[in-house]
This record gives sequence, structure tokens and C-alpha cells, in this order.
Amino acid sequence: MSAVVHPRVAPRRGAARAATWWGRAWVRAVEESAYAQADLAAARALSRSGRVGGIIVDTGSFVAAVEDDAGLWTASGSVPVLDDDGCAAFVETVAAEAGRIGALMAGELPHGLVEHAEEAGIELLPYGGELGAACTCRAWVDPCVHVLAVLYQLAWLVEADPFVLLQLRGLPRDELLARLHARTHEPAAGGDDLETGFDAALRAARLLELLAEADRPVDHLF
Repeated sequence: MSAVVHPRVAPRRGAARAATWWGRAWVRAVEESAYAQADLAAARALSRSGRVGGIIVDTGSFVAAVEDDAGLWTASGSVPVLDDDGCAAFVETVAAEAGRIGALMAGELPHGLVEHAEEAGIELLPYGGELGAACTCRAWVDPCVHVLAVLYQLAWLVEADPFVLLQLRGLPRDELLARLHARTHEPAAGGDDLETGFDAALRAARLLELLAEADRPVDHLF
């Protein structure tokens, strides 16, 4: 599994609320983890300031450089990953409906998919107590403002592409697609529907690649 580096976000003015239900769920987890409202306000301002470097997202972890008036810091954090059984169960949950992988590839996180995953014992969206944090600033609060700023920017990334969330949980896009592809060759009911869904996912992936090549901007939040 390879880490993905998401480019630094240029300074932004103004504020906006999360537009999707899963974006709001991520923000809620971030805000539940904070020590004080003042920390959240400072973190939101810092996240919009252009002083957060590119965020490296890997299996179960993230890290970014964050600058403020006191110096340059390395802010990092962790999210629990799915175990082997959890990954397998999630693949089965995605495969249960042909349109689900296409929705993920199009940047959507179907509510039904998350609900069915929860019924299978799989928690995708984090809660405040799950978010680990560390920073070289050595602030006495945990998470500090620098980590919170990175977490706010991660909300932008997760909202634009749910595969960022899946990578943090230990099931990046390439692995999920490979598992689904392998599953289409197993004798099972609904195989034709799954094959159709997988083909649609590949077309969606190609479209995303073309958009990336065109360097189309992504609207951010906060």
C-alpha cells in the first residue's frame, strides 16, 4: 500500500459548512476530539491560511507540516484500520449492490453502504476518541491546534473522495478494486451485476484520471 501525497491548499477566505453527510460526520468527530472551542476556531483559521503543507495519507496514518507564528511543526495522527475480516466483509458489502462501487468512484459515499457496513460490524467514519494525534509543538492539549488544522483539511479530502477515508481505514482504492475484480470470477449469484458494476467503476476511474490531468480545482470547505 503506497502513501498518497495530497498537495498543499492555497490560502482561502471565508468559511463554508460540510456539504455531504459523511463530511459532516468527519467534522463532528474532529470537533468531539478537541479540548476547547477556541482551539477549533484557531484550527479552522489555520486550515484556511495556506500554512498547512501537503498531507501524506497512508494506511492508518496521516502527517503534514504546519507553520504558525511560533515555528514549523510536524503534525501527525492515526485512525484504526480494518483487520482482514473487516476488509473482506466490507468488500462483500460493496459487492452486494452493483451501483455502490460506481458511486464510490464518482466521489459519493452511499448512506446505505455505511449502514450495511455497520450492521456487519465495520465502522468507517471515525468518532472523536478514535483519532490519534501527535505534534512536535509539544502542546499540552491533545490534539493540538496544528493537528486539528490538518484534520479539518482531511475533511475536505474525505468529502471530495471517500477513498481517502478507505485508505486511512486500510483499504485503498486499488486494493478494493482488485478484490472486487477477483470476486467477479467466483461462482456466485449476481455475478453479472457485479461485473457490470466493476466495468462502470473502471470507466469512472478513467474519468477521474482525465479530470486530474486537466488539473480541475476541487472546492474545499471551512
